[in-house]
Amino acid sequence: MKTNTLDFDAQALREKILDLAMHGKLVPQDPNDEPASVLLEKIKAEKEQLIKEKKIKKSKPLAPITDDEKPFDIPDSWEWVRLGDVGLLKNGKTPKKEDISSDNIYPYFKVKDMNNNNLYMENVKNWVGEKYSRQVMPKNTIIFPKNGGAILTAKKRILSQDSLVDLNTGGLIPYNDLNHKFIFYLFLSLDIKDFVKGSAVPTINSKKLKETLVPLPPLEEQSRIAAKIAQLFALLRKVESSTQQYAKLQTLLKSKVLDLAMRGKLVEQDPHDEPASVLLEKIKAEKRKMIKEKEIKKSKPLPPITDEEKPFDIPDSWEWVRLGNIAKRITDGTHNPPPNSHEGKQVISAINIKKGKIDFSLSNRFVSEDQFLKEDKRTNIRKGDVLLTIVGSLGNAAVVDTDKLFTAQRSVAVISSNILSKFLYYVLISAMFKTQIFSNAKGTTQKGIYLSKLINLKLPLPPLAEQNRIVDKIDNLFIY
Repeated sequence: MKTNTLDFDAQALREKILDLAMHGKLVPQDPNDEPASVLLEKIKAEKEQLIKEKKIKKSKPLAPITDDEKPFDIPDSWEWVRLGDVGLLKNGKTPKKEDISSDNIYPYFKVKDMNNNNLYMENVKNWVGEKYSRQVMPKNTIIFPKNGGAILTAKKRILSQDSLVDLNTGGLIPYNDLNHKFIFYLFLSLDIKDFVKGSAVPTINSKKLKETLVPLPPLEEQSRIAAKIAQLFALLRKVESSTQQYAKLQTLLKSKVLDLAMRGKLVEQDPHDEPASVLLEKIKAEKRKMIKEKEIKKSKPLPPITDEEKPFDIPDSWEWVRLGNIAKRITDGTHNPPPNSHEGKQVISAINIKKGKIDFSLSNRFVSEDQFLKEDKRTNIRKGDVLLTIVGSLGNAAVVDTDKLFTAQRSVAVISSNILSKFLYYVLISAMFKTQIFSNAKGTTQKGIYLSKLINLKLPLPPLAEQNRIVDKIDNLFIY
């Protein structure tokens, strides 16, 4: 259950594969291939025939490509073309509600269908009739969102049969002389952000998209490239799926280990250990001393834990306690953050507590030295304290393992305890404790747990010597 495994960035690998493909570096060139220049002549003849048959309208010729425009070198058998040279860009059409049925001639898709399996014909629910035949996009059309936020999030797809798509969807219809799967990957390799205009309602700039430069290989090489990309993408999906399954297994095993630890079943008990009841008496004595010396304020006694409250049995040498019983001090950060001074001492919040660590790079709020002294009287965060997120992102914890002085906002609770800090950390991230946090959290837009509730949450307390053995065992298990 290694907690620092290498991240697997499947999307970055897909982009690299596409980049190599479009540079002519994914598969070898074959000198016997008919060059792309000949293919372009065939496409030109195909377009002229389509115009003659009035299937497409004659359009203004695209501007010739200059050497200065070409972004990188491509193989000699390839040609630089504009996207409008390899396919026809077409807009979708939203049908009238009364024309949509559950059984008709042409499938009808919306932008939202692109991220699920509705594009597979057996899952089609909406159909339209012959009335929309002129607006239908033919089989092998590459469809993509052209309006709204889905531009950057929805998947691009290839139609598996003639279909109607809605007004927010555009289509690139590859010419018949081209390999449509290669043109699909060619389209995927484009950074769609380069063609977006507007911020309130993002829209694809069709003119700019049509004029963008793309590399065109010979037809035979298009087929080889498309096959290679499909093979590599399939492998990536398998690795991605395995990685996700492994991550789920890690989480499950980690939860099980923590559960065993909280029940006293992870390590053996030692009859020579000083029982937790004695540790509790020592904690009480230390707190009385701190109150007498005015280091902490006297607080109202917490109610005893009844047998009905105990969620499970624990060893005889252990004790059920409330968080406030074993803490010298529990507080939260400032409820009224001072203005950001951009220098001085850092102020962290819940966003800085990630994966058991404090990541200071995730925020840039600071307070002046004078303001820090005021805030530090409340938080007094020191090495060995345990931090817990209590607003918004609930239940993330970290042990302070630095001498760096900093303070916090209200979303972070600071727990200074009389038990082993790392053991307390494992308690706080266990399912047993997190369940209590979530069940006691309040709020609608942003959940949070009050300190008065937090100090009353229950935890099992082992002898101090066993706390050390439990921590060592968990640490060793989480390495692998």
